[in-house]
Amino acid sequence: MGDKKKTGLVLSGGGARAAYQVGVLQAISQILQEAGWQPERNPYDIICGTSAGAINATALACSADDFGDGLSRVMHVWQNFTADQVYRADSLGVIRTGAKWLSLMSFGWLLRKWHARPPASLLDNTPLITLLNRMLNFPRLDAALIDGALHALAVTASSYSSGHHMTFYQTEADIQPWLRTQRIALRSQIGVEHLLASSAIPLIFPAMPIFCNGRREYCGDGSMRQIAPISPAIHLGADRVLVIGAGRLVEPQYDSAMSSHYPSLAQVAGHAMSSIFLDSLAVDIERMTRINHTLSLLNDEQRAKTSLRPVEMLIIAPSERLDEIASRHVGSLPAPIRVMLSGIGATEVRGAALASYLLFESSYTCELIRLGQHDVHARRADVLAFFGVKQPQSIALESVA
Repeated sequence: MGDKKKTGLVLSGGGARAAYQVGVLQAISQILQEAGWQPERNPYDIICGTSAGAINATALACSADDFGDGLSRVMHVWQNFTADQVYRADSLGVIRTGAKWLSLMSFGWLLRKWHARPPASLLDNTPLITLLNRMLNFPRLDAALIDGALHALAVTASSYSSGHHMTFYQTEADIQPWLRTQRIALRSQIGVEHLLASSAIPLIFPAMPIFCNGRREYCGDGSMRQIAPISPAIHLGADRVLVIGAGRLVEPQYDSAMSSHYPSLAQVAGHAMSSIFLDSLAVDIERMTRINHTLSLLNDEQRAKTSLRPVEMLIIAPSERLDEIASRHVGSLPAPIRVMLSGIGATEVRGAALASYLLFESSYTCELIRLGQHDVHARRADVLAFFGVKQPQSIALESVA
């Protein structure tokens, strides 16, 4: 526990699926406390998040001076979620956004009256602003960075205006912004607007204007065009990275009977969502694994000639299909949302992938939390090894027995 390695935490996107991350983090904290860590100690020097993962990341960063307390507060939110805390789920709200949006998609060439002010998205996420302001204490984040309880926080968004994938980071350290193909980093004072942008699922939630380099850019979900999700943690100085996914990295095939039907609109949308939220993370993990292996084959002199460095990784992802879990909880959605989603097939098992991103209901989120806890306890030895903690002798003897 006494090494000076910087530990990064990377929380991926996934809407309501991000409840799984909270279960994982709670179980890891429990394992570390049993191994002798104090509950208030922050295990993560660098915290990076995308989409709903950016909200989790920022909430935890704001409590870096008392990580256990912050995690409990985030857990409480996810255990008591209702959809109307994130988006308008009442009949009037759905009619104002969802019904107009779907009508415009179908008959837009007839509906000239909406040409001046077309609906911006399928759902109205203004309730999320209230939730974020209640959850987050940004002055406390500033203090944690100044006092050294946290090294850096980063959240990502994607600019519809410029096409760039943008990482906004806040740190007291002297870390210069980085620039890669279609990816830029901007040193910023992170606020609610960055989180609204990062979590603006394309077409579902409206884009958010953010002023960058003296101009306004409309930004959406950070999972779009995110070709290197682990990269920000490494640029910010992480030597080892815990990555928590929001979906199985290797999905099993559906049975042939289900896959033989023509896909519903919800099934197509769910497949697109999975491409946005899951595929880039799996590719980046594979790339990092190859880099680590290549570096292990070099001698010290050869390593000194490259800017690359090995980064230890621990990957934790769901052991079950989250869309199948979602299909069991679609009935808990408010009736107006359920009716709207049923029209495109999202309440069917094969279309539940789309619903899995919007199911901000406690019956679903609590099951994902339990799954995260279960998956971590199944990998207890990996967690202890990653943090460089010796397994307590009593537990080691029990496992041998």
